[in-house]
Amino acid sequence: MEGQKDLASHWNNAYKRSSIEKLGWHEEYPEPSLRLIEKCRFNKDAMLLNVGAGATNLVRELINRGFTNIIANDISHEALDELKGLLGTESKKVKWIIDDLTQPTVLKTIEKVDLWHDRAVMHFFTDKKEQNTYFTLLKNLLKPKGFAIIAGFNLNGAPMCSGLRVHRYDKNMLVKQMGSDFELIENFDFTYTMPSGDTREYIYTLFRKK
Repeated sequence: MEGQKDLASHWNNAYKRSSIEKLGWHEEYPEPSLRLIEKCRFNKDAMLLNVGAGATNLVRELINRGFTNIIANDISHEALDELKGLLGTESKKVKWIIDDLTQPTVLKTIEKVDLWHDRAVMHFFTDKKEQNTYFTLLKNLLKPKGFAIIAGFNLNGAPMCSGLRVHRYDKNMLVKQMGSDFELIENFDFTYTMPSGDTREYIYTLFRKK
């Protein structure tokens, strides 16, 4: 529990210290994620779960596209409060869940989802037990034929982010983590330009549950 509190404090402080548009992971327009979501051809009432949502603009873009069942999760209440503020009255269209992906409580109880979307969360889990908990939760929450979009630092990416060490991945490592019940639909490397102008090397993957 202490580790959970420390991690929540770390991210709460990150959002308190800096304006959203200056945060190192801020995307003005989440083009790679939206491109993969479009490939899934979801109905507008599909259940879309964005884990580690932070103050992402992806949620606004999903609302703008008419999706009606959006869940935003983060370990940081500060991050989700920021996102609610950005969305204004439209925040009522989103279900909000504060929970730790490596020690989930609320997330384990929700109904199964059509999409699991994670940009830049999974790579912070460097411990094998944390990784196992994360991927078990993902697999259990996805409906049959559901999709998972996972994006994190690739093998050429930085070894640390926001003062924390990360575990970098390539396509084969993620295929192994997802296991035989999932089919890799698409993957690509992506160079993300931070608000500071520095770049970070990502891998994006789209999996489908069999």
